[in-house]
Amino acid sequence: MTQALTLARPYARAAFALARDTGRTADWSQALAFAAQVAANPQAHALLGHPQLGEADAVGLLAPAQADEAFTRFLGLLVDNRRVVLLPEIAGLYEELRAEADRVVKAKVTAASELPAAELESIKAALKKRFGREVEISTAVDASLLGGAVIDTGDVVIDGSLKGKLARLQTSLAQ
Repeated sequence: MTQALTLARPYARAAFALARDTGRTADWSQALAFAAQVAANPQAHALLGHPQLGEADAVGLLAPAQADEAFTRFLGLLVDNRRVVLLPEIAGLYEELRAEADRVVKAKVTAASELPAAELESIKAALKKRFGREVEISTAVDASLLGGAVIDTGDVVIDGSLKGKLARLQTSLAQ
């Protein structure tokens, strides 16, 4: 585990607790994604590190227009503790906490070519049955897989790609 994730974890937990208590987990999700994107921007990163930039200005730069007071106070805490650089990790960990609380599994399906909607629905139904939770699917294309797909849910990776099958066959033949 990287040091950034270790440092970001308590902030993500605190952000999630604040958002859950106010019933605004979706709003905080969007606000954290915005703030993380701003913090990751090289120009904004240089500006946020400037010693003459005040806390209110830094928070104003990071907070989306619709952010509530609790979110702006949270950003102020990050600015005070010089942890703004952790915003991308905080946002990612927050999303994991939110998915767990909402009982949602996020799956990334990487295929050799674009999959038809019917096939994605079939994969979604199979994953829902396996995990007993709702499933959100994102897709990607990687021609190097040659065929098939790789399904990554974070904890479980199902490699049904031709590339993966060939690698497993090569390993078994080598033994």
